[in-house]
Order: sequence, then structure tokens, then C-alpha cells
Amino acid sequence: MNLERYQRIQQVLKARQPDLTLCLEEVHKPNNVSAVIRTADATGLHKVHAVWPTEQMRTLSHTSAGARNWVEVDTHDTIEDAVCSLKTQGMQVLVTNLSDKAVDFREIDYTKPTAVILGSEKFGASKSAIELADQDIIVPMMGMVQSLNVSVASAIVLYEAQRQRQEKGMYDREVSALPEETIHRTLFERGHPVLARVAKCKGLPYPPLDDQGQVVADDEWWQKMQSK
Repeated sequence: MNLERYQRIQQVLKARQPDLTLCLEEVHKPNNVSAVIRTADATGLHKVHAVWPTEQMRTLSHTSAGARNWVEVDTHDTIEDAVCSLKTQGMQVLVTNLSDKAVDFREIDYTKPTAVILGSEKFGASKSAIELADQDIIVPMMGMVQSLNVSVASAIVLYEAQRQRQEKGMYDREVSALPEETIHRTLFERGHPVLARVAKCKGLPYPPLDDQGQVVADDEWWQKMQSK
């Protein structure tokens, strides 16, 4: 890994927002999942959650290969499991839903730990998702249609969240808010993908990297890497 790439990855990891996320509730179209993950990466999300109860749906986590390398996807069997996980992390849980109690998405304070549920393309958010969420939000519509494509809606909400967080300097950390283990794993896997694949296959730990992004490993580790 060259030094420029190493520094770029470090910069990206410092800006990651582990307390801001999306929850896709049975969003099933690959192009939508890809677009959502790309926007999540662009706005600094480290992870998105997805309720994909079937094995066929779970294959969607492999879409958008480029952005998928940088945004983790946690899958859940049910919306109840997903919301429980999010609330355990202290997040306010919002859901995009047109209702009498819904507020303009711009009225929300996204500098708080926040998760936004986005419903499926055909049916929107489920009754359970709406009941479990803390607040319904809407994107105001001035035309005849009453809803946006799920990937468009996610982008609008995330860029508002990004705007608010930028104003508070939340993207300008000197030290990443991610765990050290996550930082090292990401740097190694994205900076040395071939070595990472071999090490993972052989069950070997990732060795340290120096301040140039180069692998610092003893002879024993290299010998195990090269053995058949």
C-alpha cells in the first residue's frame, strides 16, 4: 500500500460516524440497496442495518462492491431485532412514514445518535417498525406523488444529517471514533487485500502496520503465509 492511500484511508476512518445509521426494512431491489450504500459511504456512515429475513435477500449485502468495501451491513431477521439493537446503542430511531404525527425531516437533531428506518419499495415501513420508532419523519412533497424512491429519500435525509454534523465539527476528529480493532482491520484489508485474504483463509491474525502503512510481521508469520 502506498503512503497516499494509507493516509486517505486514515482520513476517511476519522470522519466515520458510528452513531449515525440507516435500517433498510426488506428493501429488495439491488439497485436501491447499492445506491443507499453508496450514499452511506459518501456521508460518512460506518454501518447500515438491514432486515432481510430470507437467504435470497441477504445476498443483497454483496451489492455495490466498491462502497460495500467501506460500509458494513448488519442483517437482522426481524425489525424487532434490528430496533432492539439500535436502541441498545442509545440511538433515537426514526421512520420515514406519512402520518399525522410525522414531522419534517429537517426538524430532527441528527447530531444525536440516530438511526433511520426506510421501508420496502412496495409497502413502505411496516406497522411494527412504525410502532417501535420514536418519531415518524417525512420529506415534504409539493407535487402529485406522495413518496420518493427509497434511495433518494435516504440521500436527502443523510445529507441533512451530514450538514448538521459538519456544523458541529463532528467530521473533523483528530482520532477516529471507531474501535482500534476496526480501524486496524479496515486498514489491513483495504490496504493489503491479497495478504488479508490469505491470512483470513489460514486463520492468521493481521500483523501491525507501520506509519507508512507497511506490514510489520515476524518471520514465523510470513512462513505460515507462504506454506501450503
